[in-house]
Amino acid sequence: MQLVVGVRFKKAGKIYYFGPNDQELKVDDHVIVETARGIEYGDVVVPPKMVPSEEIVSPLKSVIRKANEEDEKQVLENRKREKEAFQVGEEKIAAHQLPMNLVDVELTFDNSKLIFYFTADGRIDFRELVKDLASVFKTRIELRQIGVRDEAKMLGGLGPCGLTLCCSTFMGDFHPVSIKMAKEQNLSLNPAKISGICGRLMCCLKYEQNHYECARKCMPKAGRTVTTPMGEAVVLESNLLTQVVKVKMITEDGSVDLHEFPLSELQFAGKQDGCGCKGNENHEDEDEEIQNDEIFNLMDE
Repeated sequence: MQLVVGVRFKKAGKIYYFGPNDQELKVDDHVIVETARGIEYGDVVVPPKMVPSEEIVSPLKSVIRKANEEDEKQVLENRKREKEAFQVGEEKIAAHQLPMNLVDVELTFDNSKLIFYFTADGRIDFRELVKDLASVFKTRIELRQIGVRDEAKMLGGLGPCGLTLCCSTFMGDFHPVSIKMAKEQNLSLNPAKISGICGRLMCCLKYEQNHYECARKCMPKAGRTVTTPMGEAVVLESNLLTQVVKVKMITEDGSVDLHEFPLSELQFAGKQDGCGCKGNENHEDEDEEIQNDEIFNLMDE
């Protein structure tokens, strides 16, 4: 076990552990730390706590100090330089006629590196662009190609629900999302209905998936014979949220009647006594992410 504090460098960014270095730190403190990219400015989001050694990436670096007034001024100055660098970057990309879209620019706290984030359909030969940018800014230049999900996280926006994007608000990492989740939640496979503004499957499909997986184990499958208060019937469909089962029954005159019964009123082999699904269990999803272009293939089959 080691004593660490959690530091985040961007809003909704990944949390990294650092040694507190015998300093009294609390949440929302601004700190200066040493990272693989150099000296950086971050915010304490996890107070000092003991964590198992296997959860720590070695070697564990320590917090250098709390940020002072000069550090705060440096951060503001860096933000101004980032905006200027963004404008210059767009001009240089247009001058070199490169098929890439500049998303964001980040300057490390110690001004040792200027990072340009961009999106593109394929690989880009930007060697001449890097030389051009280096001659302008007189510092180390790094161009990093990102995906559309990372682009949405950086730029932010409103999701189909009308709320600010989860990825830019609180999600530190992206979770795997698959088309199987949409199927199990009885959602339309129309890409316009289950895609976020990034064009990929919505991250929120993951939120209720554990509940659906648990509830499905409690409910009888379609086509199964069950015993109802009115006699035997065949299951047509089940509502996993309300736990109501729709069945069909054959009457004495040969006609078909449709009825709905709560799960608690049905009897069938293998029925569990009470369904304790809470929907907040933390199970790892083993499905690989399936992108939107594959949804069209599934719909065509």
